[in-house]
Amino acid sequence: MLPRYERVVFEKSLIAQRGKPTAAFICPGHPLLDSVINLTLERHRPVLKTGTVLVDESDQDVRPRILFSIEHAVQDGNINREGERRTISRQVLYVEIDADGVSHHLHYAPYLDYRPLRGDEPSVDAILKREECNWIDLEQEKRAREYAVAEVVPKHLSEVRKHRLALVAKTKAAVKERLTKEITHWDNRAAQLKDAEAEGKRGARMHSVEARRKADVLEDRLRRRFEELKRESQISVRPPVVLGGVLVVPAGLIRRMAGQTTAMREVVDTQEVAARARAIVMEAERKLGFEPTDRETEKLGYDIESRIPDTGKLRFIEVKGRRADADTVTVTRNEVLYSLNKPDEFILAIVEFIGESDHRVHYVRQPFGREPDFDVTSVNYSTKSLIARGTVPN
Repeated sequence: MLPRYERVVFEKSLIAQRGKPTAAFICPGHPLLDSVINLTLERHRPVLKTGTVLVDESDQDVRPRILFSIEHAVQDGNINREGERRTISRQVLYVEIDADGVSHHLHYAPYLDYRPLRGDEPSVDAILKREECNWIDLEQEKRAREYAVAEVVPKHLSEVRKHRLALVAKTKAAVKERLTKEITHWDNRAAQLKDAEAEGKRGARMHSVEARRKADVLEDRLRRRFEELKRESQISVRPPVVLGGVLVVPAGLIRRMAGQTTAMREVVDTQEVAARARAIVMEAERKLGFEPTDRETEKLGYDIESRIPDTGKLRFIEVKGRRADADTVTVTRNEVLYSLNKPDEFILAIVEFIGESDHRVHYVRQPFGREPDFDVTSVNYSTKSLIARGTVPN
């Protein structure tokens, strides 16, 4: 890492600017970013354990949830400089527990879709005193950790082990082939030189003892490399560690505390429309010959995962159900980010409801051009503009 940087940017398009020095592109893996993250955690890690309160604008329910961030690591048998087993994979897991005590593994950072409490909204103490929060206690952290151990950690371990063992086997075969050839070469060369020396022939640049030493060194290297690869195959897990927690307060509870109670019928209607829209899109996918799965509850950044039978590839579909006269479509930050990360596989499906029984389905490819600002949790887009760019399901 350099002692100082003249200019840094977080977007590739800004690296080279006329009249400005070339900028260092700060991204995951850059030493400056790693140093800032490490320094921040060193100074403020206790704040994560203190926790915070965030508001989910898309949730019209009145029952809060708890979101835990849990760090989990997989290690092999090699020892690092600190005398500990080497970490080969590290993940931050997100486990959410609802008021019914049901735990969910959220695969992506869900807090990106939430916002902080505003100054004109109820205080944290006032929220925690509500009867809707009576179930919240210190035992929830234990439950989140137990759920991670039972449901999430085994999947992480399985993925790492499968990849690592295949890599070790491939490396072992390549090392054996290369070093065995070299050992055989120097064995033969040592034998040839020894025969020549026995016959009294002189003038060779190398003595047979030196050639034999080279073969012995290579054999020792092969042995040590095999031992190292054996330790790389000794894969195990470390106990998951809870880094922090978030009380996720639904917007419905905030409104109720402010005397602006949302009718339960309205909440149910919204959920029913969303479920109906997903069912329509899943049926459309089946007619196209694909195999859809509803993943809405997992908050992945899309609602439906649709498998292409011939190739096994996936289509990621975010579904929005809207009346024909609706002006806007609201998408979360996570949904926008996922669409930008998977531009060729992501589809925004808009189900346009016409009256009580009729509907039209529009598939919009690459619906979003750029990611929202960092402090934006959701964005409204013109329904007509999106539909104009859409096509029939294909």
